[in-house]
Amino acid sequence: MAIRAHLDSLSKRHQELEATIASELKSPGSDDLRIVELKRQKLKIKDEIEELRTQTKDLN
Repeated sequence: MAIRAHLDSLSKRHQELEATIASELKSPGSDDLRIVELKRQKLKIKDEIEELRTQTKDLN
């Protein structure tokens, strides 16, 4: 199912962003604006994942 593959892809990207944010936060010279943007991207992906899960529940 294409939706499942898309969900998997989004979940993977969400985890990658989480790891990147953690790495940035540990870095002494971290860029606060970059961290904010990464968190914004992560939240957007999370919202998309939840929307797709809601849509697939409605189909079942």
